[in-house]
Amino acid sequence: MRMSRRGVLAGGVGLLASTAGAKAARARGPATALVIGAGFAGLAAARDLAQAGVEVTVLEARDRIGGRVWTSRAWPDLPVDMGASWIHGVRGNPLTALADTAGAARVATSYDSAAALGPGGAEAEAPEPWTIVAEAQALAEGLEADLSLAEAVARTRAWARADAAGQDAIRQAVHRAIEQEYAGDWGDLSAWYFDAGQEFGGGDVLFPAGFDALARHAAEGLTIRLGAEVRSLEAGARGVVAILADGARIEAEAAVVTLPLSVLQAERVAFRPWVGPAHPATGAGGTPLWAEWVNPARALGPLPDGGGLVLGFAAAGAGAAVEAMAEAEAVATAIETLRAMVGSSLADPVGAQLSTWGRDVWAGGAYSFVRTGAEPETRAALAGADWDGRLVFAGEATSRDHAATVH
Repeated sequence: MRMSRRGVLAGGVGLLASTAGAKAARARGPATALVIGAGFAGLAAARDLAQAGVEVTVLEARDRIGGRVWTSRAWPDLPVDMGASWIHGVRGNPLTALADTAGAARVATSYDSAAALGPGGAEAEAPEPWTIVAEAQALAEGLEADLSLAEAVARTRAWARADAAGQDAIRQAVHRAIEQEYAGDWGDLSAWYFDAGQEFGGGDVLFPAGFDALARHAAEGLTIRLGAEVRSLEAGARGVVAILADGARIEAEAAVVTLPLSVLQAERVAFRPWVGPAHPATGAGGTPLWAEWVNPARALGPLPDGGGLVLGFAAAGAGAAVEAMAEAEAVATAIETLRAMVGSSLADPVGAQLSTWGRDVWAGGAYSFVRTGAEPETRAALAGADWDGRLVFAGEATSRDHAATVH
């Protein structure tokens, strides 16, 4: 059964408002519109609307634009992307064209240069999970109902033949290759559809000067209100009404909502006449806290003081565990992991920064993933128009083919 938008958000049915005036407005297109959220989806929607002659205002709860693209400038002369960092697949990617027009410098990176390090920095063998995952997916495809990737793997011959150490190795391989990529715990990821989607070719690139250059370029000429926290959207007689946290009411003929899926599911914004209940958060554990590291030295070049920078990644249950810690404790676990790889002589860092997207009330996590029981069409159900065309949803969670990416 194809899932409706209310099925995505609420699991129930709501009522849609409909007026003759709204139908007439849809026929000729809105003259005024609100865009909720100044992330990349919001900026792109606002640019398209403005170019079509619509008077558009972007409402952003944060004190900055970019959404889950956030370049920290806490360290002088060393911008650090704490959210999205790469263009994934540069060939045919709209972000490549945006970066070209913004004049943003880029440096290519390659997964081929990855290495697994054991204690003391010795290169270790890191089994890949793809054979067993393919077996698990083939097994799952023969079932009448979806199940989690963890359950599917546990039903494979390879898992049954493995001893405890072998099963732990499989678990760690899935964590490195899949949970780190899809931002969901294997107990939550759909065995049928966790990897659904498409990719652009041409390799990946980083931004030495920060990803936020693209956001600034995309925002040029737009009317953006920062610190404008939308608490509710209502279907008005002539369009939509946004009610802000300070009580202000802003009316327009239409609205585009580009908020992250977790924010919608947490009911940070109420939709009248229908509201969706919160969904449970992702859980899990049993994996190293810091399973993946990136050395961006080639992209950044030598630092002014001769030092270096490394980026550590914690995903799924490990990410949730890190975010539950105090910052000093979380940083200490990262240093402990580095010393286990390269030796105890590693000096303490002169500084550290920690992203906490899961605790960010306007993000609710890094990006969306396909949960067990969902399907690619579930994303399509969230996208598109409601309220007789006056309310439109957009953003990475609504993209059937390119979810979990800025593009």
